[in-house]
Amino acid sequence: MTNANARSAANSLRAQLAPSPPEPTTYAQQIADELIEYLNEWHSLPETWDNALDAQIHRWYADAPNIKPKFPYFSPSSANACARELYHKAKYGKKDKFKIPPYQGRWQRIGTAIGDVIQRDILFMEKHFEKLVGRPCPFSFERNKDGTPMFEDFAKKNHLVTHNGQSFHLFGTCDGIMRYVTEDGEVLRVGLEIKSKQTSAARTSYYSLKKPDEKHVKQCYSYAVMYDVDLYVILYVNGSKKAWEYDEGEFEKSPDIRAFGLEIGESEINSVLDRFADIQASINAGKPPELDLNGWTFNGYKTECAKSLTDAELEDVRDKVSRVMRSNVYPSTKQQYAGALEFIEKVRKGEAV
Repeated sequence: MTNANARSAANSLRAQLAPSPPEPTTYAQQIADELIEYLNEWHSLPETWDNALDAQIHRWYADAPNIKPKFPYFSPSSANACARELYHKAKYGKKDKFKIPPYQGRWQRIGTAIGDVIQRDILFMEKHFEKLVGRPCPFSFERNKDGTPMFEDFAKKNHLVTHNGQSFHLFGTCDGIMRYVTEDGEVLRVGLEIKSKQTSAARTSYYSLKKPDEKHVKQCYSYAVMYDVDLYVILYVNGSKKAWEYDEGEFEKSPDIRAFGLEIGESEINSVLDRFADIQASINAGKPPELDLNGWTFNGYKTECAKSLTDAELEDVRDKVSRVMRSNVYPSTKQQYAGALEFIEKVRKGEAV
């Protein structure tokens, strides 16, 4: 090998072994990072009290309209849910009403409360940040004609969609449509989705949380259709803390809030609308889609799904569970699959579950 060839081979090897350059930060991610910066600064200040604003928030909720869904419809939060579950929901199947462990009930309520806290903080930042810090906050909520902020009960809507020959509504409400002011003074509409993590302080570390959950991403794609936005921020807030005081550098490695920016285009929107349209076609044809055991834990129509399985479908479920139990997947996944089959077998035998 000549010296030139040797140098070429060495350079090629070094290029292969060198770490890949980081992906360029998108504009949406820059907005997400900036939201984190402003929330961190706000939460570092002494708490601001504003009885008038708190009273106004409560009046808004007291006077909020009761908007009901128009059928047929899908909820953005179910964008990644089991297709068979959505089939039975649309067919007016009986929703499961099982008692749950009390800690799960508290978990759900705390998750909702975390979203309420962030929404309130953004309203307070809009009003008080500049006078306390000396510069304006670029984040605020878009307002309806009556002055209510564009989130929760004040943003609930039915949005008619016609896609792939199917018509249905997207019904629900978002955690927020924000107005973000750029350095040049341009105002951009940015969606906000707030999610909680509560199992451990490590769940929002840079090691554990490298990207947003796929089901949350698909939810944002659905909201993008409803509210005509192409920029979205998913904000994760961890309800579990490691200690009251962190060692130096620990917070930087494992912060309790993380944010991911999404830039949503036609292909992303089609990815959710295609799926909803396929499910709607199954609903119209009266043919239940395949049961997805990966979504079993939060399936709200387990009993209906179990009863509607044909004998052939039940055998397929048994085979799938058997393969999973012999595989090297996480023990929690094996437990979920085994639990699902046990539930299905009991329901079909008429046993109590």
